Amino acid sequence: MNSWTIRGAAVLAALSICVATAAPAQTAITRNPRGLLALGLLDTVFNQRKVQEGFDKYVGDTYRQHNPYAADGKQAAIDFLSKFMASGAEYKYDFKHVYVDGRLVVVHSHVTRGKDDRGSAVIDIFRFDKHNKIVEHWDVVQPVPEKSANDNTMF
Repeated sequence: MNSWTIRGAAVLAALSICVATAAPAQTAITRNPRGLLALGLLDTVFNQRKVQEGFDKYVGDTYRQHNPYAADGKQAAIDFLSKFMASGAEYKYDFKHVYVDGRLVVVHSHVTRGKDDRGSAVIDIFRFDKHNKIVEHWDVVQPVPEKSANDNTMF
């Protein structure tokens, strides 16, 4: 068996654990420290509202940002998110799925900004360095609509 076949089988096995609901994702996360670290950053920054603490603990000295509204750099991200958190919105990340492939971690969440907010489906993608620090971030945000053309949820 070549390395691509082994790697592909491992990725498919990991994904099959995580696909259906949040509970299997939690099981898979505990097997991979990078999944836990990515959740740690999101939970600390958004759910606990501790931006500086989250970045100090989970983010490397070099931080590359792909969100077009935020500048590159660790301090730029801290400043940007601190301003966001000071807006008064009650951010809540409800983690649904976590996928880990080497140094990349994908977190699929339902993010709300208050009790009456339908929220958004958010995908955060993190790249880790060899020291298990987050050094790169992408995100994709899709608002949860009032009505859907199907009976499936976004999660």
